[in-house]
Amino acid sequence: MDTDALIMMIVALATVWGGLAAAVAHLRRHPDGS
Repeated sequence: MDTDALIMMIVALATVWGGLAAAVAHLRRHPDGS
């Protein structure tokens, strides 16, 4: 695996997990009853 592929993989993973963490934090701060 070359460096570019590794960087792209890390960026993609960071985006996914960052979005997940943001969603969880948002729900914790603003529970909408579900």
